[in-house]
Amino acid sequence: MDASVEPKPKKKFKLRMPGAFVILFVLTIVAVFATWVIPAGSYSKLSYSGGQLEISRPAGKTVRVPATQQELDKLGVKIKIKEFTSGGITQEVSIPNTYHRLKQRPAGLGAITSSMVNGTIEAVDIMVFIFVLGGLIGVVKASGAFESGLMALTKKTKGHEFMLIFMVSILMVLGGTLCGIEEEAVAFYPILVPIFIAMGYDSIVCVGAIFLSSSVGTAFSTINPFSVVIASNAAGINFTEGISWRIGGLVVAAIFVLFYLHWYSKKVKETPSYSYTYEDKTSFDKMWSVSSEETGNQAFTMRKKIILVLFVITFPIMVWGVMSQGWWFPTMASSFLLFAIIIMFITATGKYGIGEKGVVDAFTNGAASLVGVSLIIGLARGINLVMNNGMISDTILQYSSSLVAHVSGSVFIIVMMLIFFVLGFIVPSSSGLAVLAMPIFAPLADTVDIPRYAVVTAYQFGQYAMLFLAPTGLVMATLQMLDMKYSHWFKFVWPVVAFVLVFGGAILVMEVMLG
Repeated sequence: MDASVEPKPKKKFKLRMPGAFVILFVLTIVAVFATWVIPAGSYSKLSYSGGQLEISRPAGKTVRVPATQQELDKLGVKIKIKEFTSGGITQEVSIPNTYHRLKQRPAGLGAITSSMVNGTIEAVDIMVFIFVLGGLIGVVKASGAFESGLMALTKKTKGHEFMLIFMVSILMVLGGTLCGIEEEAVAFYPILVPIFIAMGYDSIVCVGAIFLSSSVGTAFSTINPFSVVIASNAAGINFTEGISWRIGGLVVAAIFVLFYLHWYSKKVKETPSYSYTYEDKTSFDKMWSVSSEETGNQAFTMRKKIILVLFVITFPIMVWGVMSQGWWFPTMASSFLLFAIIIMFITATGKYGIGEKGVVDAFTNGAASLVGVSLIIGLARGINLVMNNGMISDTILQYSSSLVAHVSGSVFIIVMMLIFFVLGFIVPSSSGLAVLAMPIFAPLADTVDIPRYAVVTAYQFGQYAMLFLAPTGLVMATLQMLDMKYSHWFKFVWPVVAFVLVFGGAILVMEVMLG
């Protein structure tokens, strides 16, 4: 054998994190298995319907009683009756001290696929919103307005690139703390991601400025109706109780996130290979960036400026509608569709118009590009359906409540935060977890002589620390949209999760000691 011939180096085994679809599929199987080993059980549920309170017993019996405060007091539900009659609470509320073991309801193998289908059906309102958003973006791109405007903006911000990240992050933090912008934040990626790429940043910066910032704002909610307000109502207190603690925490958390984003974005700007997603940079840039060939000979004409203005104003209108008019996804989708139709008309007609077929193709192609994102949301819903149908969610809630019985106030509130951290995986909906858990946990605060608003704060910190990570929440849809690996996101976000738990825990202990 020729000694000069070097042997080929052995390939090193490298464990790769699976994609979003595989992770959710595995978690669906785990949820099905859990329905076989976790005992089934349920609390009685309370809802408001037809001018009366409706009590659904675990055994299946339903009782209707007058919608009065006296009836709520009899049930031990410390919520004002006007919260039901005014529509403030629309979901079923757990009734304390009514947990009852039920016959096991193990899910069959067929539940793996049926839950995926039914979860997707449940998420259809969000999916339609995302499809319309994708179609709108597709038409704007086809008009050439987006590319021309992008190049004009990057020239003006040269040398001050982080200011855009700063402004976006502040707006997202405010959106999260005031009105709980979460799924709606998906709408901002197609606008901002190409801009961030043109400024030399990576996909992590994009998700950090939008998803991370909005989630930090929601974790430190001040008047968010879908989080702190509904949780306070379910706890039987006014949402203004403890607000000074939450405002102080929000300021510190916002500063922390801004410094963290500045540190990371500066590193990536100076040394692109430092990026946690550097191995995927080529494919990511190909998907989202705007090349010079696309924009070099495109003037930013008045026609394109009008299209871009129409496109941009849809988003503050959406925020206004959510915050002040109570809009939900069907209304938001309708609003976006209206502007899409106007932009399609402008893009199709005139000297440089691309015609009816051109705009219709652009709309359908844009919607098709977000099919994967929409399906991820539906699959995540399916996992929750499996646990709810198997009647194991309330069992976990009942067991959790027993963990905090008869302990000191400081230990109680820290354990409570960690319980909500775990429950955030099982019930990723902020309003859903609030009405299920708060009527059970809030009265426990009275037994250890601490204010109930501390339990509400523990719920916020615990659940949202989990929702930075939980595949059952919005994380997977976000990563799927940007084709980012979960392992890369985890590497970036774990310090923020640690911050929320440690800093949040410190706030909770001070609330208990000084409250």
